[in-house]
Amino acid sequence: MLKLQTDFLIFALSDIGDSNIFKGQLLLFKYFIGMNKIVMYFLAALLAFSAVSCVSGKKFKTLQDTSKQFMNERDDFKTQNIGLEMSNKELTAKLASLQKKAETVSDEILKAQSERDKAIDDFNKISIRYNDLQNAHEDLIKGNVKDTQKLLSELQTAQENLQKKEDLLKQLEQNLDAKKASLDELSYQLEKKNARLIELEKILDDQKKIASDLKNKVSEALLGFENNGLTVTMKNGKVYVSLEEKLLFKTASWDIDANGKNALKKLADVLEKNPDIQITIEGHTDNVPYNPGSGQLKDNWDLSVKRATTVVRVLLEGSKIDPKRLTAAGRSEFLPIDSRNASDARQKNRRTEVVLTPDLSALYQLIDKY
Repeated sequence: MLKLQTDFLIFALSDIGDSNIFKGQLLLFKYFIGMNKIVMYFLAALLAFSAVSCVSGKKFKTLQDTSKQFMNERDDFKTQNIGLEMSNKELTAKLASLQKKAETVSDEILKAQSERDKAIDDFNKISIRYNDLQNAHEDLIKGNVKDTQKLLSELQTAQENLQKKEDLLKQLEQNLDAKKASLDELSYQLEKKNARLIELEKILDDQKKIASDLKNKVSEALLGFENNGLTVTMKNGKVYVSLEEKLLFKTASWDIDANGKNALKKLADVLEKNPDIQITIEGHTDNVPYNPGSGQLKDNWDLSVKRATTVVRVLLEGSKIDPKRLTAAGRSEFLPIDSRNASDARQKNRRTEVVLTPDLSALYQLIDKY
């Protein structure tokens, strides 16, 4: 009977590599330990009465039914194992820190599994030794009491070792579960980060599309002015309408001529139809010092700001643009597009830029959310 239990336990533990089957196999292991205790009581009874008895046919049938039941349970565990799958999503490069932690936990899990497998191997060796001792005990049961007592002591030691291995297996299983829980938490955090990245990318793509559509509308409205002192470009999600000095102002002046006003009016029509766009007007000068003479301006700072505010007034004049959308700024000579000390470079630097920024409130709300 004990040989049948041992063979069954070794067979049940043969697939212990899978952690889901392991829990079911551990139940069989607990049953085996319980049966070992019954065997001890049985051996003690044999010593007390010094007689050899045979297992009745009815008990043998019961053991056969029990064995068949455990074999069916093992098959059920295997069937359940086939239905289990685990899915892991790839971790993006932007989440390298969490990926590193997840890899560390995976390494620790592999180490724990290796320790568990070693413990199972030790357990199997002890089980074989236990069976050998049991067989020897049955052969010596009619022998002298001294040899029998020695054999019982060895059997007791083997059973204690089995109990220690069982405790070790339980501890390894707990450690493995803890590592898997940590890995699951890291995976959950990665999924949250991925979801946030996807949402951010969608918002940014929407902003790029808005900016691109706006650029096309502005370019279409100012078609007659492009390459004649006016350029429309898109950079960093914003649309830049750059107007050279010759299109708007005379040298050292902030009065806009008729051609410049015509271009600004066409731009105002587009901005009026896109109320979610924020508008910044930046005045830029070259590095030639401004000669104030007897005028009200002192330097290039004053001139750049004065030109920006003049453009603001032209955009607002006769339009329905909300003044809250506009900002006037003077950059003086300190943001040139060509830093060469040449006349053509200075001509490029003398410009007014209308910077159009799409509504970024959705992006800011997402950032605040996290």
